Amino acid sequence: MPLLREQTYTIDDIYNLPEGTRAELIDGHMYMTAPPSTAHQRILHFFDRTIGNHIADNHGECEVFPAPFAVFLNDDDKTYVEPDISVICNKDKINEKGCLGAPDWIIEIVSPGSKRMDYYTKLALYRSAGVREYWIADPQRKTILVYDMEHDDGPVLHSFDDKVKVNIYDNLYIDLKNMIQTG
Repeated sequence: MPLLREQTYTIDDIYNLPEGTRAELIDGHMYMTAPPSTAHQRILHFFDRTIGNHIADNHGECEVFPAPFAVFLNDDDKTYVEPDISVICNKDKINEKGCLGAPDWIIEIVSPGSKRMDYYTKLALYRSAGVREYWIADPQRKTILVYDMEHDDGPVLHSFDDKVKVNIYDNLYIDLKNMIQTG
């Protein structure tokens, strides 16, 4: 009996999804994503605002993009992700469709359905693509797991009560106490 062949998807399949349907594509496998919770959106807004203000106040070269924002990590049509926060410092990577290549810093906010994806699958994907820094914010555990992949350090676990150094910047510390606490 022949083995059943698993379907391989491409970026065209992502763009052909019905309006409002969110999905990511990793090595040709499509992963549907659920709508974010209020806690997720509060954390996303905090990081977007905090990082964006730092960049503006310091006349920085980087840009911060909250989800949904397309990131094409590989030079193929089989991988497409929408990190919750993407910080990109090389303007040549940005075009009208999104980011071509690895952002410098990615933050993913864990939801009940994304734990395995954020802690394992995306960690390996982002590391191999050349992401310099990866944070995993877990509202349920009230923790931030920081991977300094540029220096091959980590992981370092922080609570939502900590002040955390951003490794890709010399002068950015994010005081997580200022983040809206989620219940």
